Amino acid sequence: MHRALSAEGTVELARLERSGMIESRHAGAAVVVGADGSVLRELGDGSALVYGRSTLKFLQAVTMMRVGLDLDGEQLVLAAASHTGTPRHLAVVEEILGRAGLGEDALQCPLDYPVDAPSRYAAAGKRRLTMNCSGKHAAFLLTCVLNGWPTESYLEPHHPLQAAIRVTVEEFTGEPVVHSGIDGCGAPVFAVSLGGLALAMSRLVSDPDGARLATAIRADSWALDSPAVATIIDSLGLVAKNGAEGVFVAVTPDGASVALKTMDGSTRASIAVGLSLLASVGAVDDAAAQSAIAATVEPVLGGGIVVGGIHVTDIVTAR
Repeated sequence: MHRALSAEGTVELARLERSGMIESRHAGAAVVVGADGSVLRELGDGSALVYGRSTLKFLQAVTMMRVGLDLDGEQLVLAAASHTGTPRHLAVVEEILGRAGLGEDALQCPLDYPVDAPSRYAAAGKRRLTMNCSGKHAAFLLTCVLNGWPTESYLEPHHPLQAAIRVTVEEFTGEPVVHSGIDGCGAPVFAVSLGGLALAMSRLVSDPDGARLATAIRADSWALDSPAVATIIDSLGLVAKNGAEGVFVAVTPDGASVALKTMDGSTRASIAVGLSLLASVGAVDDAAAQSAIAATVEPVLGGGIVVGGIHVTDIVTAR
């Protein structure tokens, strides 16, 4: 029987303060592991299951590399990305599709607008190419072409590619997959524990293909996720990623990692909580973490001036 993360399995991770009063609270759970994979901190129920959502893109990309995907640089990053849909992102996705000899119509991700605001305003309408998972889907298609696998059914759970991804998820998390669903992009998404997800991130940077992916991400952080995530990658040397519904992961070059989920599904406190947890175990420099948090976490405004902010709780910063 699988056990999903519940409210009883959470602790208060962060608070939003406005004009001297707490206005909102973010409860969740988190696990921090060391470079050797040992659990250093566990807040809430780290063994309960959550959907890994887009943080599993790292393991999807590793799987594709293992079965012959030959991308490098920004193309490899886009294979693991939740991109924002700028023209620069779309050009790389089209390059991947071109290598597969396919067009945009082969993509099976949903139609969507770009996440990037200027690109969204300029868009004539929704496209599959501008959906934030289109890079991964283009890489899925190229992987299928390289292996002679059918492209029409590449999202089916029993397709050879999706079956291989499931094996990789089980290998890296150290857990059997006991439940799966359908992600927002239409691909299978696996339920994992936060402890398993943190362990998977730790193992990512020591795996040969994972290390190659991590190197590409640090070189082209702009391609992976939001500008905020790119900032913490560039400033701290981490590999980090948001997933939908409040999931967040980050790993240092030597393999110390954090995985967390906020129960309300918001990501606005994820970077602050994640970096503070890594700093609490000495995995990242505290001053550098606080600088990165200040540069990426949006202030609380009132009438255009700063009247508050997001603050992590004492349980997060405890040493």
